Amino acid sequence: MAAARSPLPPVSLPDLLFSGSPSRPRVWWRLPAPKCPRRPSTGIRTSAFYTEGAPAAVAPRKERAEPEADEIALLNERIRREHGRREAARAATPPMDAAEAEEYISMVKEQQQRGLQKLRGGDGEGKGIGGLGYRVDPYVLRPGDYVVHKKVGIGKFAAIKYDVPKDSSSGPIEYVFIEYADGMAKLPVKQASRVLYRYNLPNETKKPRALSKLNDPSTWERRRIKGKIAVQKMVVDLMELYLHRLKQKRPPYPENPAVAEFAAQFPYEPTPDQKQAFIDVEKDLTERETPMDRLICGDVGFGKTEVALRAIYCVVSAGKQAMVLAPTIVLAKQHFDVISERFSGYPHIKVGLLSRFQTKSQKEEYLSMIKKGRLDIIVGTHALLGNRVVYSNLGLLVVDEEQRFGVKQKEKIASFKTSVDVLTLSATPIPRTLYLALTGFRDARMEKAENCHGLEEVKEFLEQSFPNIAIAIAHGKQYSKQLEETMENFALGEIKILICTNIVESGLDIQNANTIIIQDVHQFGLAQLYQLRGRVGRADKEAFAYLFYPDKSLLSDQALERLAAVEEYGELGQGFHLAERDMGIRGFGNIFGEQQTGDIGNVGIDLFFEMLFESLSEVEEHRLASIPYKKVQLDIDITPHLPSEYINYLENPLKIINEAEKAAEKDMWSLMQFTDNLRRQYGKEPRSMEVLLKKLYTRRMAADLGISNIYASGKVVVMTTNMSKKVFKLMKESMASDIHRNCLTFSGSEIKAELLLELPREQLLNWIFQCLAELYAALPALVKY
Repeated sequence: MAAARSPLPPVSLPDLLFSGSPSRPRVWWRLPAPKCPRRPSTGIRTSAFYTEGAPAAVAPRKERAEPEADEIALLNERIRREHGRREAARAATPPMDAAEAEEYISMVKEQQQRGLQKLRGGDGEGKGIGGLGYRVDPYVLRPGDYVVHKKVGIGKFAAIKYDVPKDSSSGPIEYVFIEYADGMAKLPVKQASRVLYRYNLPNETKKPRALSKLNDPSTWERRRIKGKIAVQKMVVDLMELYLHRLKQKRPPYPENPAVAEFAAQFPYEPTPDQKQAFIDVEKDLTERETPMDRLICGDVGFGKTEVALRAIYCVVSAGKQAMVLAPTIVLAKQHFDVISERFSGYPHIKVGLLSRFQTKSQKEEYLSMIKKGRLDIIVGTHALLGNRVVYSNLGLLVVDEEQRFGVKQKEKIASFKTSVDVLTLSATPIPRTLYLALTGFRDARMEKAENCHGLEEVKEFLEQSFPNIAIAIAHGKQYSKQLEETMENFALGEIKILICTNIVESGLDIQNANTIIIQDVHQFGLAQLYQLRGRVGRADKEAFAYLFYPDKSLLSDQALERLAAVEEYGELGQGFHLAERDMGIRGFGNIFGEQQTGDIGNVGIDLFFEMLFESLSEVEEHRLASIPYKKVQLDIDITPHLPSEYINYLENPLKIINEAEKAAEKDMWSLMQFTDNLRRQYGKEPRSMEVLLKKLYTRRMAADLGISNIYASGKVVVMTTNMSKKVFKLMKESMASDIHRNCLTFSGSEIKAELLLELPREQLLNWIFQCLAELYAALPALVKY
């Protein structure tokens, strides 16, 4: 039999492969060798189409250059950049049905609203934490302060002066004069108080990248919309993170009468708030199937540890392990001592302490005991978060002063929150009303490294001054045994004066310490100062705290405010109020990550939070329901015909096309992976194959966007969708292309685009692909349930 003549004309793929039925072809065609050789790859089967007789030769394969970036490659890159982390988390989460999503969103919204009420304040003027308000009082502005006008943009306050209004005979009135990049603007004071926002919080000195232009409001408008979309994405990200947490399940712990016996050993009368904390934590553990993620915010000496002890007993008595995590070895040792004493009457419950100061053999023994479940309660520092620590049956994580851990440790702590119950203890946290409003945010404050310089010199001076008094040094760089002995002797009163770093900051309970002297107080944060001051006065003795600083004239405004705040909040029980004041001094920028801080810089703090509150209040209105891929109709009569050279070039063309369709049907990530593999193995596809891929991408994007039908009627493109008008508006605002954004309208259940002229079919497909890619960029800003 003769081989088919070459070259063959371009034909559609099924017609090319078979002249008989697909299952039993009567003739296999031998196609010409490819003109564009591909890169050799390991494990790829070499084959040849043949007629009856000897197999035909296959052309050698050569290296190919990397494919140039095209619309599909650019889309894949953008999706990975903007959707990657969220989609990875969603992939690990079982899917929710509409009823579940509704229930969880209601729970999230209720929690957020409690925080929002605190943040906004109850004085009717929108004033809350740190003086947070949506508007600025012009009379408190100082020359050079940056302000934001919602319609014009960022300017610099110059002065308040009297001026005569145009076309007025009423005499001069007060105007606010604002400097912009291209001129000076003035606003009546009454109007300014309604439309101006602060760019910074009081005492912040951050400068914007540039002042806005009066004659170019469109640039500011794009900047404002970009900030709005960024805020919406952040809110949805937090929403989905919390939904992911709520979706995790674990059996409720059994109600154990022995817990009451354990609680009866507490030697003090609980405060009302402490009693409520006991009740809330017990309900979290025994009545809910969702892992607990609760913050206990109590001041120094107010009994947070007792709340944790009861939770530990509940979990351990059910056969699970509990981990207690502290930021310093000194505090970890104190927790270990307290827990060991409290559980001394329960010999079957084993307590262990793991730290970086232990010998290698000690560590190996403890690691083995933890893995085999022979330790029930494990206390330690960040060493507990190492990869070598494998828990047999971890049920509870107790974190003391989470804000003092580093970024990597915080991320590790966060990873536990989806699988085990977590109880966080703090006396002076970042304002947790914000935590309630934005579940998932964590303190991003930078902690200063411990400074041991000069301790020996201080000791020598004090030994000369008090020759008969026992004096010692304590810092985190000492050996474990030495540090433990020093702290124990100080607690027992054998050491009278302790010279130390801020290693004693968190949670230490030294009953007979009644005086603390803090040097260079301006170098400490407000929460640190409050914690340090709380190390004394924990018994019935009158306590004294002396704070030393250099010449006040050399201190920054923020340092002066911190000193004033420490003086103002002098009573126990005011740690939470002081944390709120701390936010006003430090500014919100330190609370957020790098990306959100940049978004704040785009529009200023007040406008950012107005957008944030609006987005939180309306989050359920920004929901988008996808549809199955197979229900998407793309009514464009275009059938790509692959070149015979490319078909011969592929190993199994029909199989490859079927795999492409299956990948598109599964999800966008599968389609992207398929495309990457295809190009990696065979190089950049010809134009006809690109058209086929674009059809698959277009249907996949449409399915994810809730678009069920796409067709063209003359110059008008119509897309039938289930999205709401509000979702469409947000998507349209987020589009980077003016060409696509300006021609889109929404009516009923249809998105319409009127083009300048009727396009040929392939150009029409390209336009629809580009338009959907623009809309797809807004997906991270939408709740997809």
